[in-house]
Amino acid sequence: MQGRGATDNPSNRFDRLVYEPNAESLEERSLPDTQVFRDPSRSLITHNDSPDVGFDSSINPYRGCEHGCIYCYARPTHEYLGLSAGLDFETRIFAKMEAPNLLRQELASSRWNPQPLAISGVTDPYQPVERRLLLTRGCLEVLVDFRNPVVVITKNHLVTRDVDLLATLARYSAAAVFLSITTLDGNLAGKLEPRASRPERRLAAIETLTRSGIPAGVMVVPLIPGLTDHEMPAILKAASQAGARSAGYTLLRLPHGVADLFEDWLARYFPDRKERVLNRIRETRGGKLYDPRFGSRMRGEGEYAEHLSQLFAIARRKVGIEQRSFSLAASAFHRPRPGQMELFGGVKAN
Repeated sequence: MQGRGATDNPSNRFDRLVYEPNAESLEERSLPDTQVFRDPSRSLITHNDSPDVGFDSSINPYRGCEHGCIYCYARPTHEYLGLSAGLDFETRIFAKMEAPNLLRQELASSRWNPQPLAISGVTDPYQPVERRLLLTRGCLEVLVDFRNPVVVITKNHLVTRDVDLLATLARYSAAAVFLSITTLDGNLAGKLEPRASRPERRLAAIETLTRSGIPAGVMVVPLIPGLTDHEMPAILKAASQAGARSAGYTLLRLPHGVADLFEDWLARYFPDRKERVLNRIRETRGGKLYDPRFGSRMRGEGEYAEHLSQLFAIARRKVGIEQRSFSLAASAFHRPRPGQMELFGGVKAN
């Protein structure tokens, strides 16, 4: 289906009854429209203690992602909503309409220990619906009020819309942005990430952010063995030329039903390379398509995984990107006085 990553809605792994459409109904099915639903969440900041994640706290204004990246490790989270990790994930978006207010309440609480927040750790905060709903921008406005540090991770040029807010935080060493780039091939990107910004637009975003005084980096994610891994040095070079000062990478992760979706995608677009790609993945995952263990899930194991690690280190140094991450400061954090917060439509601090 043009403009979507998945072509079907595979069964939810928690479902006991499964509907199997026949071939004729599949051919007659039209491209589904995106639907946006209100998410009733009563809190926003989530915490993790994963040793291989670069942040402890994060916020996610949206559930589901219209970018439709076929490889997205977050797809199975839609199954907890009774939906599919396939088309449902990219066409049924849940928006946390109260996200800015919830964030203001949580930062105002004396229980909040000032620290960097990631936006976001699951789905992209600058997916297409953000143009209309402005939830990510609303959260950034709150972070500016409190001067709380933030690191943004996205693959959408839309992040440049908010350079005014990010630049304000950057003056306190409290902001950084990472653009995810999987490939420099626009045609391939259109198949892998159908509704995300094309690679040249992401590089342009790095340039705009850097020019605005906002520390910007690149994440070569996910690195797909046998398909995009050879592009790593070129991606790092292009990002460096655009102004990236930091770089990282993670290996393709295929939890739960994402593996089947990715296999179907390979069969559709790269049938001649399918087995080679899958075998390369298994080579880095102990013979499986996914290994959830901390310490190996992000980088893989084995000779080929070690080769990728060394290639990244050499390529990063060669293009002059010395930093693996940015150091953000929470020293400027402050809680606005109650009167100030009421002006913003927020709540009183504890």
